[in-house]
Amino acid sequence: MLGGLNPKKIQAVMKQMGMSQEDIPASRVIIEKKDNTKTIIENPSVTKINMQGQDTFQVVGNIIEENQAPTISKDDIKTVMEKTKKSAEEAKAALEKTGDLAEAILELSK
Repeated sequence: MLGGLNPKKIQAVMKQMGMSQEDIPASRVIIEKKDNTKTIIENPSVTKINMQGQDTFQVVGNIIEENQAPTISKDDIKTVMEKTKKSAEEAKAALEKTGDLAEAILELSK
């Protein structure tokens, strides 16, 4: 019993409201952010809640923040510029997008 509430009654009320929940076995949850950082949740407890056709996830666990911003050297930018005849800004953007010198050259050579 949770706080004096019967779990079966809670499930019945949730079902009447069009809600369902499911525990999802997970060992790690990774959220990749637009600023190239990651939030990693180790040993998570993940619950998927469906309410009127909309899925929502509840995640609880140990949080680790990672900065994944690639290190871009001036030499790499120069190399991409020389091989592709593109500007420094275009070369840097391709390197940031791909994180790899060869892939950046291929990306700009399309």
